[in-house]
Amino acid sequence: MNNFIWSVLLLMGVLSHLPALAAVEYKIVTASERGTYIKIGNDLAQLVAPSADIKLDALPSAGSAENVRRLRYDAGVKLALVQSDVYQAFLDIAAGGNVEARDMIRPLRVVMPLYNEEIYFIVRADSELNYIHEIQNAKVNAGESGSGTALTSATLYRLMFGGPMPQAGTSYLSNEEALSKLVTDKTVDVVAVVAGQPAKLFVDMKPESRKLIKLLKFDPNHSTSAGVLKTYFAASVLAKNYPNLLTTDIPGLAVKAFLVTYDFQLKETETNLRNMARALCQNFSTLQEKGHPKWREVELALPDLGRGWFYYAPTTREIRSCIAGKANVAVPVKSKPAKDCAQQERILGLCKPV
Repeated sequence: MNNFIWSVLLLMGVLSHLPALAAVEYKIVTASERGTYIKIGNDLAQLVAPSADIKLDALPSAGSAENVRRLRYDAGVKLALVQSDVYQAFLDIAAGGNVEARDMIRPLRVVMPLYNEEIYFIVRADSELNYIHEIQNAKVNAGESGSGTALTSATLYRLMFGGPMPQAGTSYLSNEEALSKLVTDKTVDVVAVVAGQPAKLFVDMKPESRKLIKLLKFDPNHSTSAGVLKTYFAASVLAKNYPNLLTTDIPGLAVKAFLVTYDFQLKETETNLRNMARALCQNFSTLQEKGHPKWREVELALPDLGRGWFYYAPTTREIRSCIAGKANVAVPVKSKPAKDCAQQERILGLCKPV
C-alpha cells in the first residue's frame, strides 16, 4: 500500500471518530412559568429549533418589558416574546427624548406577529364590580413591576380614565401573591393578568374557584371603550377553556404578541436566525397540531407594522420566500402612541420611581 493511500485511510479513520458539530446554543426570553409565553417558547425550542441546528433554551422572565432589556443586553439571548403595547411604549418614550429607551428599542426587530393575548381582570366573587370600566377607585394589582402586564394595566387605565393609576391604590405583586391577598386579607380588589387562553393559572383552578373569584367583562358600548379599542382588541374569554371558572363565554380584551429579535449583523448569527425562520415556516403545521392551542390563531404572514417598527431583514426574506404564492391577507397591526408615559416609564424602569 503506497503512502498516499495509507494517508487517506488514516485521515478517514480520524474523521470518523470526530464528534458531530454541536448545535449552536441560543436563548429566548418568555414570561412567567405559569403563563402562555413559556409554552410558546418551549414549542419553538422543541418543534422548530432542532431543524435549524439550534439548541434553544426558553427562559422564564418577569415579562415583556424585561424581555426587551434582556434581548438588548444579555449574551446568548437572540429571541424574545413581547407584547405590542410594551414595544410601542418603548417607541413612544424614545420619541419623547428618553435616550435609554431609544438605545434599547432602536436595534430591535420583529420576526413575525403571533397571536392575541387575553387581558383578565379578576375580582372577588361577591364584588360589586362586573365590568372593567368600573375599576377606577379600586385597589388594583397591576402585575409585577417591569412586566408587560403592569404596562398593559397602566395603559388601559390611562385610556379609560385619562390619568395614571393612583399610586396609593396600586400594587405590583406576582399573580399568585395578589390572588391570595384578593381572597384572604382583601387588601387587593382587582388582579390584572395577561395570558393567552387557555392560561395555566386559570386551567389549574378547582371548581370551588367560582365561589371565590370572577372575571370582569368588557363593555364595547361604554363611553371609555372607543379609546381602548384603538390600542387593544375585543376578544372573548371562552368557557370551554376554563370550565371550572366560567359557565358562559364573556367579552374581554386582548393585546398582540410578537416574536422579536435584535438587528444582528454578525454573519453567523444572521445565518442561524435565517435557518430558524425557515424551520419555523416549514414546521408551522406541526406547531399548530402539537403546540399550544394559541398557535392555531397564528397566521403565517408578515403584515405591515406600525410606525417605528421594523422586521428583521434576514428572517423576513426567508419567511416571504417560504410563503411565496400563498394568498395570505396581511392585517396591519397599529397602535396609537400614548400621550403621557410618566407611569409607563416608571414601570419600564426608564426613570426613577417617585
